[in-house]
Amino acid sequence: MIRFVLDTSIFVNPDVRGKLGDNPTEAMKSFLSYAEKLFGRVEFYVSPGIYRELTNFVEEEEVSPDIELYIIRKPPNVHDIRIPAFVVYELIEEIRRRIDKGLRVAETAVRESVIDINNVDKIIRKLRRNYRRALREGILDSKEDFELILLAKELDATIVSADIGILTWAQKMGIKWVDAVKFKEVLEELVEKVGKG
Repeated sequence: MIRFVLDTSIFVNPDVRGKLGDNPTEAMKSFLSYAEKLFGRVEFYVSPGIYRELTNFVEEEEVSPDIELYIIRKPPNVHDIRIPAFVVYELIEEIRRRIDKGLRVAETAVRESVIDINNVDKIIRKLRRNYRRALREGILDSKEDFELILLAKELDATIVSADIGILTWAQKMGIKWVDAVKFKEVLEELVEKVGKG
């Protein structure tokens, strides 16, 4: 059985979802049409946190009951999954590096505001953008991201995401992954193979 663990980014990231639909609901409908054709051969999972995120973007009444039928909601078994110590060690080191980067971004903003006191609002917007980039891009930055990694590890499943942090940590932990940008092509190939089989 082929198993995929799905991230919200497949349906909400505008750079990714465009292959499946113009908005999150249309992207979900398109995905569900593939899931229907693959039913019984391929399983699609989401953690409860990811499901909650999805329901904030997708019009549930337009995709129900298919979403319930083709996407399995399952929390990771957090009590029995073992994580190598090096992963925690690397995560702590990465957090420390990012805190230092964030501090440098803040220092730069303070220097700019002293020089150009008339553009404080512009400097604050720049600070927020750069701070967010320094601290959040490329790292697991939410409980939902971590649930996704744990669930894929538990199920020996393939993660589908456009989130660089999730894909980076999946790779570090030896978890299979597919960049969400290529997911539609993967689904089409699977449908074709199932049709021949």
